[in-house]
This record gives sequence, C-alpha cells and structure tokens, in this order.
Amino acid sequence: MPAAFSLVTATQPNRIDVVIIGGGAAGFFAAIHCAESAPTRRVVILEKGARVLTKVLVSGGGRCNVTHACFDPSELIKRYPRGMRELRGPFHSWQPRDTVAWFGVRGVAVKTEPDGRMFPTTDRSDTIADCLTRAAREAGVQVMTRRGVIELTKTGDEFLIRCDSGESWIAGRVMLATGGMRPGPISDALAEFGHRIESPVPSLFTFHVEDERIKGLQGLSVANVGVGVEGSKLKESGPLLVTHWGFSGPAILKLSAWGARELAAADYRFSCRVNWIHPRAAKDAEDSLRKMKETDGRKRIAGTPLFDLPKRIWERLVAAAEISDAQNWSQLSAQKITALGAQLADGKFPVTGKSMNKEEFVTCGGVSLKEVDFKTMESRNVKGLHFGGEVLDIDAITGGFNFQAAWTTGRLAGLAMAGS
Repeated sequence: MPAAFSLVTATQPNRIDVVIIGGGAAGFFAAIHCAESAPTRRVVILEKGARVLTKVLVSGGGRCNVTHACFDPSELIKRYPRGMRELRGPFHSWQPRDTVAWFGVRGVAVKTEPDGRMFPTTDRSDTIADCLTRAAREAGVQVMTRRGVIELTKTGDEFLIRCDSGESWIAGRVMLATGGMRPGPISDALAEFGHRIESPVPSLFTFHVEDERIKGLQGLSVANVGVGVEGSKLKESGPLLVTHWGFSGPAILKLSAWGARELAAADYRFSCRVNWIHPRAAKDAEDSLRKMKETDGRKRIAGTPLFDLPKRIWERLVAAAEISDAQNWSQLSAQKITALGAQLADGKFPVTGKSMNKEEFVTCGGVSLKEVDFKTMESRNVKGLHFGGEVLDIDAITGGFNFQAAWTTGRLAGLAMAGS
C-alpha cells in the first residue's frame, strides 16, 4: 500500500506554486519531477478519493504493468489509437527505457515477460505505488486526499481552486491529471477556458457473446487468433480467452481500443469475425482438411484436432459445421470441408454488449490534442494550465502503454511547471 501522508490543514496558507489535480500515475510523476527540478516550488496534489494511485494498484491484476519493452519511439506510437502523432516527440524525450531506469535507480527492478509487458520483479503493484509516494514525499510534495475540486477559475496570472472540503488554493500553475474526463466542475471549467472535450467512451473492454460454440468453455484460451468486426476495417490478432460472458484476451482488448468510437456508435452490438487458426485463411484450412481425408481417413474427425487448437473448441467447431461426432475423415464431403473451413477461419459470433477488463477502466476521449503543446503539456488556450495522462484524448492498447503515456506526459508537464 502507498505510504501515508499527513494532510495539510485549512489553517495553513492557501497560496501554492503548483497544484496538481489528480493523484494517479501522471499526477505523481509530474509532481515529483516538478519538485525535484525546482526544490523551492511548493507542489500539492489534490485527490478527490480516499486513496491515491488506485489505478496503479489494480492494474495488471494487482501486479502493475508499468510499461512495455518497446524502445523505438516510431514503433511505440503505433500502440496508440489516439495520440499516435502527438506522442512521437514526447517519446523521444522519455520512453520505456527511461521509465525502467527511473524506477531502477529508486530500487525497483523490472522484468520483461514474453509478450513484452514489464512488471516489477516483486509482482506487486504496491511496489510501484510505494516508490512513487516515497519519491513524492522526499521531494517535498504535499498529498491531500478527499479533496474534490468544485471550482477552477483564473484571474490574471493566478488560478483559484476550491474543494468540497471547504478549502481553496491560489496557484500560478495548475495541472489536470484526473483520468478519464467526465461531466462535472473540471469539464465545465475547461469549457469556460475554450477547450473542446472529445466525448469519452470506453476502451479496453471485453465482448458479451452468447453462442453454443463457446458455451461452458470459460477459461479456454487460443494463442493466436484473428478477430475483426464485420462490415468494418477493424482487425486485430493475438491470444483470445473465452470467459463466462464471452470473449476477452489481448486480441479482443486491442480490437476494442482501435474500435472504441465505432463500437460505441453501434451500441456494442455487432458481429465479431473470428479466425481460430490465424494467420491461415479458409482456403488453407480446406487444403489441410482434404489432406487429412486422404491420409487419415479412418480417424474420427472430432477426435483429431488440427492447427494446435484445443480439443474442446475443435469439437465445437466440428459440430457447428454439422459434422457428427462419429464421422470419420474419409466420410467428409466437399460441402462439409467448406463448412468446417469457414468455422475455423471465418466464424461469426454475435456481440451483444461489453464489460470492463477486470478492474481496469480506460476511456477514449478527453481534452482535444490540438489544443495542447506537447513539448510542455501546456494548454494553448490558457497559460499555466497543463495536462497529463488520460485526461487527454490519448489511449492505448493493453500492455503497459497507457502507463507509459502517463509517465511521459506527466514528466513533461512537471518539468515545464518547474521552469516557469
């Protein structure tokens, strides 16, 4: 768990140099870099909840997927459906290698898993949270919880921030790191400042699918599946996991990220095309089926899975092609070869809704990127107002990329606020 902080009381002076609204990854990283770079600046984080770094603590199943082993900025930006172009420069300034080094210097070793995801070697998210809170404390950052901002205005060169605790602050620099943008005082203030907010919709979600082909197969996974949305250009590939409510796994989560707005517009009702034997096409499948008919005709079709498919899903697809459980390969007709090839390489599954990915929640949407200077993360509309993390219209596929955007944008904002 993050180390506790003593709370600033209302009796202390309410003038401060830098106020950061939001106690998440981007907010903490900004506060630490600002305070370390300008030790005389007074920096405070205001968090509306009772705890800070809550998303860090639940991410990666409680292990915290801190970043991804992708060290080429030109490749890294390809993992961001929104923010790809804008993040190119920032990632040349601070990328996953820098993140790993930063935590390493502070005693947190990071390991790389086969799929490129990077976790603390402890496999505990509180390792990351404790490191951040310790660094903030040592830099002199004040962290205040249960401080929901109810008003944000600017007069001259100063911002006024009022909280639901009854306290208020005057600051020369303000950073918004509140996570996904929702209706409320912050979005109202941004509208008053002339900022355009791209409507938030969910990203990184799983699909609700009710279909006899996967009924009762929860927990089954296939290592490399091609998925797409019928009637669109959306396509992805990777591991797929069958759950008690439908489809999950990296392939589905990536598809949901790239299709966040399109799938929201469809009210999460569409046909998901599944190629269980990706990258093979239906024709390749049919060729293999014909070969089995010639060479292993006496074997039972349902009992001899091909393409390294799990036996249970193979049996379901054979049944869906209307091939009986007792039928042998020698009895397989040309019509059934075509039918089974289609089930294997181009199955269509009706999607009727979505669910969050575990306890994580990522949104597409937020402050329009055209209105932000990505060298300093400062508003182009309001001098002294900075942004970082998911409050921006930036989001990524699963794998640690959203945290990397938070570290990078938070650092840039922090350094800019330190240098003002």
